[in-house]
Amino acid sequence: MGPYELLEITVKVFEHLRIPYLVTGSVAAMAYGEPRLTNDIDIVAGIDEGHIPDLLAAFPEDEFYVSAEMIQEAIREYGQFNILHPSSGLKVDVIIRRDTPFDRSRFERRRRIHPSETYQADFAAPEDVIVKKMEYYREGGSEKHLRDITGILKIGGNEVDLDYVSEWAKKLGLEEIWNAVKERLRTSSTH
Repeated sequence: MGPYELLEITVKVFEHLRIPYLVTGSVAAMAYGEPRLTNDIDIVAGIDEGHIPDLLAAFPEDEFYVSAEMIQEAIREYGQFNILHPSSGLKVDVIIRRDTPFDRSRFERRRRIHPSETYQADFAAPEDVIVKKMEYYREGGSEKHLRDITGILKIGGNEVDLDYVSEWAKKLGLEEIWNAVKERLRTSSTH
């Protein structure tokens, strides 16, 4: 099983259970930017306690590892849990949706795209992927997040709403990172 097959299974389960979700992280960054290797799929989802039995049934334990306790803890703490596919080494990080202005905005702006020819899925808009990547960079300092952002801006630059990104960068205290990203992009385009 490859990452896009695991994503397809997960999306179909969430849609069948009417769980609002959006694909974000590196898979979304690649959809709008440049390809790179990744073994995880990040999905933000509005899961509640009532979904747990159906989620466990949809991911049978002979093929997947999903913990009811981890789901409950993730819901309580607005954290995340994993759907693991041990035979492929792949995993889905399911991040519990928060009731924040940013989460409300990115769910309103999600886009329906084709990650492969066989299905469609709800993806975070490129601007929202950029904002989250800046947050992740601030938390961990990993260059991969900046590479993902510059890839999105290089490939889809004219279609990315830079004012929206700037507005959220200001609201979330990410202006310094956003300015550094724009500078990096400017200097790479002049070389």
